[in-house]
Amino acid sequence: MSHLAGLRLSHFRSHLRGGLELDGRPVVFFGPNGAGKTNILEAVSLLSPGRGLRRAGTGEIARRPESIGWRVEADLVSPARPHEIELRAEPESPRRISVDGKNARQSDLGRIVRVLWLTPAMDRLWIEGAEGRRRFLDRATLSFEPAHADETLGYEKAMRERNKLLKDRVGDPRWYAALEAQMARHGARIIANRAGALAALSEAQDSGGTVFPRSILEVSHPEGELPESEEGLAEAFAAFRPRDLAAGRALAGPHRVDLEATHAAKGVSARLASTGEQKALLISLVLANVRALAERLGAPPLLLLDEVSAHLDADHRAALYEQITALGAQAWMTGTGPELFEELENRATRVKVTDDGGESRMETVT
Repeated sequence: MSHLAGLRLSHFRSHLRGGLELDGRPVVFFGPNGAGKTNILEAVSLLSPGRGLRRAGTGEIARRPESIGWRVEADLVSPARPHEIELRAEPESPRRISVDGKNARQSDLGRIVRVLWLTPAMDRLWIEGAEGRRRFLDRATLSFEPAHADETLGYEKAMRERNKLLKDRVGDPRWYAALEAQMARHGARIIANRAGALAALSEAQDSGGTVFPRSILEVSHPEGELPESEEGLAEAFAAFRPRDLAAGRALAGPHRVDLEATHAAKGVSARLASTGEQKALLISLVLANVRALAERLGAPPLLLLDEVSAHLDADHRAALYEQITALGAQAWMTGTGPELFEELENRATRVKVTDDGGESRMETVT
């Protein structure tokens, strides 16, 4: 299994200094609101490509009022080999990453550790805008295909340059054609990666056998079905060029898709389901993602569940914990009190988090 054997924080959010030594079991953090529990999960989320579960900028993370920069160190145990990962950022400087003492890129992290999460902010995923659902889809896709991040960055870079031409009302078709070719090349791979991820999630849901509901997933586009091939996408971008010129931006492409989910047992769209059902559908998808990765990679990913237990009854909490332990995942969970994790019994490490005059403190308890 993959897990963190150690985590050390320095000047990270509310944590001046702190560290944990872990044995691979799930980890539960309990304490009052504002004590700094979610900050710990955020630190772990930064071990994967991207801006973490809060999507925060580097400067937002540094502890106040010192603002001298921050550091996260993690000891990763994985089936292939152990790794020492360090993330750090100085004031007004980008994040720096090192793996085993050598400089690394964010995409390198995606190849050695997989991290999934579910936060309270995601509870409204099915009823808010498409951007959040697209981000959810791409996080899942990235967990299966680490190169998906490079494809997305390449597509967005070419699209930004094309959008600039559109806004400046440049008329030379050769400039557009060159950028559209780049968008088509990356876009076709993005579409294929997403389709592969959805297939893996659907298969994992079918084999899960949990009390959480299965969902039927599909991708839609406001302009109708997108071509899947590189050639077809290039032709579509060229055909949309007059409309894009009028709008000053690209109106069609993988950047406009939406993820739609249907409660399989009830045949009801997720956006029309009850609040409890929407949460259960999300938990089901995240567990399916864990299950699919464990089968594909031989080890489950790290799983971050912020305040998830507070919205579940005792039976569903017990079912969630059974799934986590059965999958062998090192889940990092937060809650206000230890009673939320009683069903885990001795299958988890318990950490009490308190606020001491604006400084978070962690204490492992038995």
